[in-house]
Amino acid sequence: MASTIFDLKMLKAFYASLPSRVDAAKTKLQRPLTLSEKILFAHLHPDNPLTDYKRGGDYVFFQVDRVAMQDATAQMALLQFMTCGRKKVAVPSTVHCDHLITAEVGAVKDMAVALDKNKEVFDFLSTVSQKYGIGFWKPGAGIIHQIVLENYAFPGGMMIGTDSHTVNAGGLGMVAIGVGGADAVDAMSGMAWELQMPKLIGVKLTGKLRGWSSPKDVILKVAGILTVKGGTGAIVEYFGPGAQSMSATGKGTICNMGAEIGATTSTFGYDKSMARYLKATGRSKVASMCNKVADYLTGDAECYANPEKYFDQVIEIDLSKLEPHINGPFTPDLAWPLSKFAAAVKKNNYPAKLEVGLIGSCTNSSYEDLTRAASVARQAYEQGIEVKSEFTITPGSEQIRFTAERDGLLSDFEKIGGMVLANACGPCIGQWARHIDDENRPNSIMTSYNRNFSKRNDGNANTHAFVASPEIVTAFAIAGDLTFNPKKGTLTNKKGEQVKLAAPKGIELPKAGFAVGDAGYIAPAKGAIKIAVAKDSNRLQLLKPFKPITNSELSDMRVLIKAKGKCTTDHISMAGPWLKYRGHLENISNNCYIGAENAFNGERNKVLNTENGQFMEVPASARLYQKKGIGTIIFGEENLGEGSSREHAAMEPRYLGVKAVVVKSFARIHQTNLKKQGMLALTFANIEDYDKVRQDDKVSILGFDKFAPGKPLQIVLSHSDGTTEKFDVNHTYNDAQIEWVNAGSALNKIRKDFGVK
Repeated sequence: MASTIFDLKMLKAFYASLPSRVDAAKTKLQRPLTLSEKILFAHLHPDNPLTDYKRGGDYVFFQVDRVAMQDATAQMALLQFMTCGRKKVAVPSTVHCDHLITAEVGAVKDMAVALDKNKEVFDFLSTVSQKYGIGFWKPGAGIIHQIVLENYAFPGGMMIGTDSHTVNAGGLGMVAIGVGGADAVDAMSGMAWELQMPKLIGVKLTGKLRGWSSPKDVILKVAGILTVKGGTGAIVEYFGPGAQSMSATGKGTICNMGAEIGATTSTFGYDKSMARYLKATGRSKVASMCNKVADYLTGDAECYANPEKYFDQVIEIDLSKLEPHINGPFTPDLAWPLSKFAAAVKKNNYPAKLEVGLIGSCTNSSYEDLTRAASVARQAYEQGIEVKSEFTITPGSEQIRFTAERDGLLSDFEKIGGMVLANACGPCIGQWARHIDDENRPNSIMTSYNRNFSKRNDGNANTHAFVASPEIVTAFAIAGDLTFNPKKGTLTNKKGEQVKLAAPKGIELPKAGFAVGDAGYIAPAKGAIKIAVAKDSNRLQLLKPFKPITNSELSDMRVLIKAKGKCTTDHISMAGPWLKYRGHLENISNNCYIGAENAFNGERNKVLNTENGQFMEVPASARLYQKKGIGTIIFGEENLGEGSSREHAAMEPRYLGVKAVVVKSFARIHQTNLKKQGMLALTFANIEDYDKVRQDDKVSILGFDKFAPGKPLQIVLSHSDGTTEKFDVNHTYNDAQIEWVNAGSALNKIRKDFGVK
């Protein structure tokens, strides 16, 4: 249990002022408000007038309550922050070391290896945090989103974090949004933080979960309904009696995976389950403050009684009828109800043998999750069932791990052959030294994680990754067969008997309370701290400001790559082994777009360079054009930049001389990251114009000298046969964002505002 409440003074001030802020908004707008609206209007920056902003249209400045960063993205965020002229962060901020720990043989040995290999980076993050007043959670403390839920998340609050799954904090009634590092620098510098006013999707939950069904199945079902881009530009607000019947950590699971539908964030109204969780994690005082203003921490009754009037889209799900779901492979929105999964496996020729089951992660590592999965493991052990698949367990935090070990849950897993990994992201983000005989062999794995893009977990494009709840993953790991149905099927035990698994049983919160030895927190220092970055380091590199794009640079550009099909941030800037370069822009730029499929030849990392007439790796081709003084442009299809918040996917092409990215549509965070880095993020006015682009074209953008909000630009394609084609491209830049482009980047604009040269 936490011994102190972080930022208690800030919390008291927040709850004291919340009612008057919400009342002022309701008076001005003359209508009831949803929870999302209450939080947004309560966090308007003083420079913004209180008015009814257009959802999906107006850009609005907000004042966030806190910032959270994980180690892979914090490096670049803090390298940027160091240049902006501030002595301390202006809002409560934290750094969490969870991404740089590779899973291989188990928690103890893996942690020792990680501490040795990443000492330079961990020392950098620790000293920067100490110097600038940032709370630091050391390696092994846990995954950022679990730590935030246990210590920092609070109902009604607004936070941003440099990870797409920051949205996890919606489980405690926050509006928590994943952003790039430049956005975090805005907030940490004391600047207003900008967001396009989100649309609102209401999800009404009725009934109550039962049997094998869990909160994870709610978001797996919603992902199937909305798809990976259906939530783009929207907040998903869950309400109804079904919502109140779930635990706070169950709500967190649903919000966490909302990132997979492109949602800005997801949230739930304050209720008794949140109060229980706050008390269990040592924050009874926060629960008491919330209870006094409870009506302000949920949507108005009228909004929920007539949701079609107040939400842009409404979905209704009866939890009593909800089946367990298994989503995948290769995309998190391919949703299969359990009753139809075996047939799908056979029809689509998915490898039926399940080779690995992996549970835990930031999405599903709560105490309740582990107790439900452990109840299944316990049954298998007691009934003498041999486990058929490799099986790993990732605790979300040291507090969860310590408590689970004390209560015998980890032992339940280990008795059936489970291996407990470090309290870190591990295989979920590709930090997995997988034990497999052929790294390219078609195979199937099942996880309780959130994301299952091709190559995401182990680098193998032929790994079919499926996503489900921890208890479903555990049951399938025991069976080792994707055609097994734990609700109906039987398994053969050591005696040759046919036995059946009963539905899992969970415990919401530990009866003996949470416990932990060393939670892993290091408070900021009060004295002088020296930050050292070695000049010859291949892990860390101080940043140089980007130069503004000029009108002349937009003439006769060359096509760096025309990406075909799904192009996520994993395709643009891979994680896995590349994580070690997240603090070194020059080195990590060597993975720029190497995972994207070239539309002209169907291959990856093989593009034509017109200067030498040869096919080259994407980064090498970019560097050659850059050396010759030739600007480059990238084209893509739908939802480009889906997935992680990593701003490296924007910084790398910017660093390599790319001037513009033109696509059919963007994922929200990636589009913002491109804007922040001073690039042109454009969309085809007519998506069929994508087909007009040839690999040896010279490309010019017209109208940049009169770049203005709402005014399209034009692209001219000069083909090698002497013909030309011209078409419009749209943009969503407002006046402030155009200033970023004119300054070279948003960070350059901040430096100028603070008088830093």
